[in-house]
Amino acid sequence: MYKRADIIYTYDGSYEGLLCCIYQSVTDKVIPADVTPESSLQMTLYPKKAIYTDFKIARKVEEGIRRKFSDDAYSLIELGYYTCHPYKERLIADFVRLAIEHGKKVVKMLTNDTVNELQTAVKALTREAHQLMGFVRFTVYNSAMAAIIEPKNFVLPLLREHFCDRYRNETFIIYDKTHGAALIYRFGRSQIIAVDEFLQPEAGENEVMYRSLWKLFYNTIAIQERENPKCRLQHMQKRYWKHLTEMSELAPACEKAGSLGIKLIK
Repeated sequence: MYKRADIIYTYDGSYEGLLCCIYQSVTDKVIPADVTPESSLQMTLYPKKAIYTDFKIARKVEEGIRRKFSDDAYSLIELGYYTCHPYKERLIADFVRLAIEHGKKVVKMLTNDTVNELQTAVKALTREAHQLMGFVRFTVYNSAMAAIIEPKNFVLPLLREHFCDRYRNETFIIYDKTHGAALIYRFGRSQIIAVDEFLQPEAGENEVMYRSLWKLFYNTIAIQERENPKCRLQHMQKRYWKHLTEMSELAPACEKAGSLGIKLIK
């Protein structure tokens, strides 16, 4: 039987760190008041307990969830971590405790508030990732391609396989401005890294030409008589327009001059 405790678990913000928090909660049979990254901890009267990341424990938790519950339950937990839900850590910890109580059927308990809320958050994540697979626009800089996105959720892990497979012979960067991270692919290898600053490359002469051609194509195939702004907004929210070449007044060739540069967070 789990008991509620007036304590806050803090961790380093990594997925493995969150799994270690879950392990600590299950081991102590405690329901903490909150689970939060150390970097976003706000002033509180509750005592805090720092949970240190142990990769062996994290793998043990993963194997245990897959074995005792299901791969679907583990996938829901992992994807839940990438969502922008404000209390995702607490939500995931509650879900794990439900899984311990109800077993494999937990993923189908959609009438349960915790399961429903987690499923809804994950659905929003996967939907945003699916949309961005079609909305990402690259700028070609010499032999490399660069793109900027501003998603609500941390979608880079979900975009990774799609773009690495699609551009397997290219070098590219997708910079997530919202979360300060970038997906970098080069020579058949990819990694997601924290990025402190990203300078969008200056568009070259060929890039300017291709942007103009793309905008011309977009305007040419449009049927003015069938324009439906309300329907378009349902399929492409306005927050995506900022980085779409075809939606800009002018192909953004000269918005900002500069060279491609990245500063990693130390």
